[in-house]
Amino acid sequence: MTDQAVDTDGVQLSGRTPAECHFLGRTRELKELRADIERAGLNTLAGRKAPRARVLLIAGKPGSGRTALAEELVREVADRYDGGVLRARLSEPDGTPVPVERTARELLAALDLPSPPGAAEDELSEALRAALADRRAVLLLDDAAGAEQVDALLPDTPECLVVAVAGGPLTGISDVRPCTIGGLDTKSALELLTRHTGSVRITVDPRAAEGLVEECRAQPAALRLAGGWLAARPKTAVADLAKQLHTDGTDGTPLSRLFRLVHASLPATAARILRLLSLAPAGLVDPHTASALAGCSVDGARTVLDDLVALGLLRSVESPLPQYEVPGALHPLLKAASEAEDRPAELQLARARMLERTVRLLQSCRAITETDDPDGREKLQAMPRALRFPNPRAAADWLTVRRPALLAAARLAVADGELDTLARRLMSQLVRAMVAHFGTQAAAADLYGIHRLVLDVAERRNLPREKAAALLNLADVDAQTGRTAEALVRYRAALDAGREANDPYATGRAMESVGGAHLELGDFDRAADWFGRALAQRLARDERADAARLYGRIATAHTYASRYGEALRHWRAAVAGHRKNGDVGAQARALSELARVQEYAGRPAESLRTCQEAVEWARRAEDVRLQAALQLRLADTLEHLGDPAAARLHRGAAERMLGDELPESDPEPEHGANACEIRSAPAED
Repeated sequence: MTDQAVDTDGVQLSGRTPAECHFLGRTRELKELRADIERAGLNTLAGRKAPRARVLLIAGKPGSGRTALAEELVREVADRYDGGVLRARLSEPDGTPVPVERTARELLAALDLPSPPGAAEDELSEALRAALADRRAVLLLDDAAGAEQVDALLPDTPECLVVAVAGGPLTGISDVRPCTIGGLDTKSALELLTRHTGSVRITVDPRAAEGLVEECRAQPAALRLAGGWLAARPKTAVADLAKQLHTDGTDGTPLSRLFRLVHASLPATAARILRLLSLAPAGLVDPHTASALAGCSVDGARTVLDDLVALGLLRSVESPLPQYEVPGALHPLLKAASEAEDRPAELQLARARMLERTVRLLQSCRAITETDDPDGREKLQAMPRALRFPNPRAAADWLTVRRPALLAAARLAVADGELDTLARRLMSQLVRAMVAHFGTQAAAADLYGIHRLVLDVAERRNLPREKAAALLNLADVDAQTGRTAEALVRYRAALDAGREANDPYATGRAMESVGGAHLELGDFDRAADWFGRALAQRLARDERADAARLYGRIATAHTYASRYGEALRHWRAAVAGHRKNGDVGAQARALSELARVQEYAGRPAESLRTCQEAVEWARRAEDVRLQAALQLRLADTLEHLGDPAAARLHRGAAERMLGDELPESDPEPEHGANACEIRSAPAED
């Protein structure tokens, strides 16, 4: 287990977290929490085995250092849990609860375990519990909005430990051990100030320093802002800041009063950038995001971000690329300041600039993978230098690091409702970039979520073409993951949308997919009927390759229904179609299926001749695996015809072709393949 493995959407898996060498105070709380881990629970006292993991709750207001305490506790006990540490943030920066489905999926990904795209919350929660059943792991669930979120993620084993962070009690979860925290002790609070200001300013006026701690109520977030403000003003006495805060009275919390003070002291540009960071998706900021929000240069934005880190207004995220995080306690203050000082039109323009920059970065991220194409190189060179990636690896690293923010940007853009054109472009480019760098299968879970967002926009804006594309993509994933009945419903809806849009591609694809779903469900008559409808459309449009393929799909449905005469007729039509199209490989595979049906129909002699013809076409197509499969079929047929010597010759030929790598079964005909790539909302590059 590595020290730092996965970090996606606020979730990471690690054997141990990096030591929090600057952690201060909380000695009593840590001692009590460690004791609670070993203390007997209610089930143990009743003589029963604990059915679930022990839950420790750290409750406190944002800015109280509750997450830091949880991290320190986990760091101290991590050695006892060889299954590693899983982390998840259960609330968005604005306080919106994160769906359990998303959290469970990210935790499974952190464990390097697959999660079916589009799976329901219960299925994913059960998969997570099953994955943790034989592990001794720690779950740190930060910023829980309610007991339901935590309860859905609890492992069904007492060997695991759950450390939950919340603003209040988790009513409904049995045997929770709560630890409610307030401010730091005075000594630790003074030391936290000293780290920012230096020891001299504290020791020369200890009473003033203690007064400042009292004004901050010893809250770590407020003390960091106070220390950062003093550090930026080396000639200002600690007493002056304490007096200023005292003069402000009780208008708001210490943190809000200090924030107003620090914000008012910033240069206008830095103050504006700070306020606009409330728009950053998932509270994650990089120089490009800040640059786009404020309409300034990337280098200028990074300088401001580093200055804000020094003032305690941002946190630098450990990442291969420059990335920052807005502290959760400050997010509502940033949002309130932005709404008070920036006009709504300016905020909307800032959102639009941010989304436009993200779209262009995604275009560049995908374009760097297409440099073998002259058009791709030309597009890449036409982009500003600041938006270009030096190589595909750098682009993939950026996409990986920014993935949580990119997905959050898509969700926020769709929820906004007023930037749907930009939202559609963003989702289209995000799909293309993920497919280019990660592949369709690896990114399937994220793509499923994006296609659902595309569907939301298409239904809201009455865009039937995009609605059809989104429904087809979602249904394809449903079908691939065994949810065939759900896929059938979506394919039928996609057919209706395709007809409304007068989109022959979507209509034909939907009809064929409806047939495929019926075939999977065992309704062979309906499958053949729908394949026939799709075939009629292909023939009317003179789409010969697709028509030949559909003849094969109809033949397959008839084969499953044991209507061998109809199956043979359609396979012959498929063979003739592939021959006219000059597709040698497809012709060989169709002949192979024709021979299979002839054998089922009790015509071994005909099957033998057809199989020999298929071998010749497979040889011309240079398809070695198909040749080997056909040689084995020839051997089986010859044995049925009473010629074991010839059968042995053909088996030997198959062994020479593939050695020990003999196919376990005949290859599936081409009709079994998905006929469509993943599509999203159309957008110009």
